[in-house]
Amino acid sequence: MRYRLLVFDWDGTIIDSAATIASCIRLAAAELALEVPTMEQARHVIGLGLHDALRAAVPQLAAERTAEFVARYREHFRAREDEMAATGKSRRGLERALEATRLRPYFRASRCADETNPKPDPAMLRELMEELEVPAQNALMIGDTSHDLEMARAARVDALAVTYGAHPEQGLRACGPRGCVASVAELGQWLATHG
Repeated sequence: MRYRLLVFDWDGTIIDSAATIASCIRLAAAELALEVPTMEQARHVIGLGLHDALRAAVPQLAAERTAEFVARYREHFRAREDEMAATGKSRRGLERALEATRLRPYFRASRCADETNPKPDPAMLRELMEELEVPAQNALMIGDTSHDLEMARAARVDALAVTYGAHPEQGLRACGPRGCVASVAELGQWLATHG
């Protein structure tokens, strides 16, 4: 097997949470009488750290209202957690998600946006490779956003795009992944053939 380290994005790759996250961004914007981003605009920021995502999705959000926006976003998100059985990208959120989905045994290590530089910065991948003593040529990043694929490129790691998540296939292909898969079944087949 060529890849000794498979790094999976969570939201949109392992768990189908993209629509919920985007809806919560839109609801919070509406409640604060801000311009409401389209679903596509809100989905496009998935994978970024929360504050970077808010600046991109709701650019008119004033710095002094960020805490209020985050509180409203989280309120909506918590109300929908049971629908998804998963949560956001903080360590606390990932731990709850791993418990709820019973997927913890399948992950030897993880990194979250509140522990290191958020995507697309390559720090997460570099730290995981260092911790697990795996060189870049033996690692594969699997994700559903251009942020995931840009992080992989910056870390000089191969990437595989899943097109069933947050970003459209055309944008993912533009990032130059080793391949694109449209389902979990295709992901398994790709890994069996290329991994």
